[in-house]
Amino acid sequence: MKILTRIGFWLLVAIIGLFSIFPFYYAVISSFRSGAALFTIAYWPESFDISNYIAVFERQPFGTNIFNSIAVAGSVVAISLGLGITAAYAFGRIRFGGRSLLLMTILGVSMFPQVAVLSGMFELIRSFGLYNTLPGLILANLMLTLPFTVWVLTTFMRELPKEIEEAAFVDGATPWIVVRRVFLPLMAPAAVTTGLLAFIVSWNEFLFALTFTLTNERRTVPPAIALMSGSTAYELPWGTIMAASVIVTLPIIALVLVFQRKIVAGLTAGAVKG
Repeated sequence: MKILTRIGFWLLVAIIGLFSIFPFYYAVISSFRSGAALFTIAYWPESFDISNYIAVFERQPFGTNIFNSIAVAGSVVAISLGLGITAAYAFGRIRFGGRSLLLMTILGVSMFPQVAVLSGMFELIRSFGLYNTLPGLILANLMLTLPFTVWVLTTFMRELPKEIEEAAFVDGATPWIVVRRVFLPLMAPAAVTTGLLAFIVSWNEFLFALTFTLTNERRTVPPAIALMSGSTAYELPWGTIMAASVIVTLPIIALVLVFQRKIVAGLTAGAVKG
């Protein structure tokens, strides 16, 4: 019975893994094909033609698009973590009236679909003079990343022992020193997890990036890939699109592989008490 259970478990893992990895695998294979070969079914690489990867950077400023995505996602992560850690300290350690209501309101903001707030966010960004700028995209993406960052870090902050904080205050530490020197090292797994999730959300965000940018030099990679065009108006460059998709997916895979230990620690932190 144990053997059958183990076989069933690993079979389920293999099915889930195949379902998750196969689309990216097929995109990699397709990125090395061109012409009529793109419309034939093949599950193994037949050639390694890198012309699609060269065309990605020759037909449009894709290098600039990648830089824009890195700048926007990196800024969103830094601001989200900076505001999230300080807000988590306030919500998790300081008692004040309306704390639960305010925390629920912050979480409720993340429940609104992007389309519902698109027009209001557009008017806000235009009134600030941030249309077709990277700061405008950073401001828009913060609405997506900041609520869950505050919520996750607040939950983690509440699990930290109060004795550590009290000992720091006895030694004359200020609240800012407690946050920066005491809590921040302890919150590293949760900060890495939420920071990576914020990076992925900002990196993959499409609707705001498409609406709040006008020129290709200001676009991030999702709208840049969606608006790729072929040599004629009737051609859809699938090979170039697949190559661009592979290029922008590799950084996310690298980040997950590098920080996988901290990600697991952050996801399981607080699961067991005592």
